[in-house]
Amino acid sequence: MFGKAFSDFVGLLKANAVVLWLALSFCAASAYAADAIPTPTAMPWWVLPLGLFITSFLLGIVAVPSGVGGGVLFVPIVGGFFPFHLDFVRGAGLLVALASALAAGPSLLRGGLADLRLALPMAVLASASAIGGAMVGLAIPANIVQIALGGTILGIVTLMAMAKKSEFPEVSAPDRLSAALSMNGIFHDAARGQNINWQVHRTGKGLVLFLCIGFLAGLFGMGAGWANVPVLNLLMGAPLKVSAGTSSFILTLVDSSAAWIYLNKGAVMAIVTVPSVIGMMLGATIGARLLHVLKASVVRKMVISLLLFAGIRALLKGLGIWI
Repeated sequence: MFGKAFSDFVGLLKANAVVLWLALSFCAASAYAADAIPTPTAMPWWVLPLGLFITSFLLGIVAVPSGVGGGVLFVPIVGGFFPFHLDFVRGAGLLVALASALAAGPSLLRGGLADLRLALPMAVLASASAIGGAMVGLAIPANIVQIALGGTILGIVTLMAMAKKSEFPEVSAPDRLSAALSMNGIFHDAARGQNINWQVHRTGKGLVLFLCIGFLAGLFGMGAGWANVPVLNLLMGAPLKVSAGTSSFILTLVDSSAAWIYLNKGAVMAIVTVPSVIGMMLGATIGARLLHVLKASVVRKMVISLLLFAGIRALLKGLGIWI
């Protein structure tokens, strides 16, 4: 399995050779233009782009199995440890989350871990509200956004940690709306070696919450995977792996809607975005493979651990404690 993942990685690297060359060329040109501006420290031009690439690659590997999307980890980590303004990091975070979702999407759909009938109604509502959230997010101070983000993520971590049956929730019967939309299916759990039948309920409440999720996704500029998984899994009753896979597919619509607002406002800087997106796409191809073989309990622990770190980092940065 890891040999196949490595082969896919090499193949994708070859397929993106031109993109990599263009990215490095752009970074070199940007560094040449910046030579005329004196800086307090002497740092080679390639250090930051290379650091962004490596960081995004590692985040892409773990983001897809956890279902949180790359943006939820990218924004607090890059915003905290790289010398870029938060607006540029948030703009890149949306595109990073979109890249990881697009890279993992085909594998998840083929494996039955992402379901279109479950994803599309949620994604349509969330993508519409994400536009409004992006407008509000760019209009309020960055520290307020950080504090709100940290509190929201920590609340979700608490909710997931308290849930006792989240790997395979019990849904006795679907509601009328989910039955009408055929929100059910079968996926093969390679870790258990058996097929799992699933269905969902509380669809109306899920649709309302996805309106809120889309708004928060645009507000924080970091995708919506951190909220998609709990709603699909804990509220609607989809298995955790199906929730994580479907979450990645929903990100493709929600993030693309919010990203246009950041692009229009000039909050997307190529030297931040290009190496981050390429690294995330390469890492996500490996992460999609891991989702098939990891146990559901491992995925659940990964979700909680990653969100806990990201939430604490964002909250402390917003309060000015951990700058």
